Amino acid sequence: MEKEQLPNSTLVLIFGILSIVGCCCYGVLGAIFGIMAIVMAKRAQQVYESNPDLYTGYQNVKTGKILGIIGLVVSVLYIAVIVVVLIIYGGIEGIQEMQEEILRESGAWQQ
Repeated sequence: MEKEQLPNSTLVLIFGILSIVGCCCYGVLGAIFGIMAIVMAKRAQQVYESNPDLYTGYQNVKTGKILGIIGLVVSVLYIAVIVVVLIIYGGIEGIQEMQEEILRESGAWQQ
């Protein structure tokens, strides 16, 4: 009997990679892709465990799940840092005032 590819194993790996890359987009895309990779990996793992002799590609699922978890954690931390910075500096206006002050002090900004 010939083994077939585990359903969505490549897609789980791709979403795991995208969750790592998506961390740079304010954490939102990383969190979305991380959650999708983890959920799809869980489903693929259940299919594989029900009949492991029928499928190949389980390594892609394990790798994608690990990358998805890492991407999700980094994204959540990044989002938390953004929220804390916004709270500390009083929102976007506070951050803009801080940047203007730094530019004035450095002499790079001439009014």
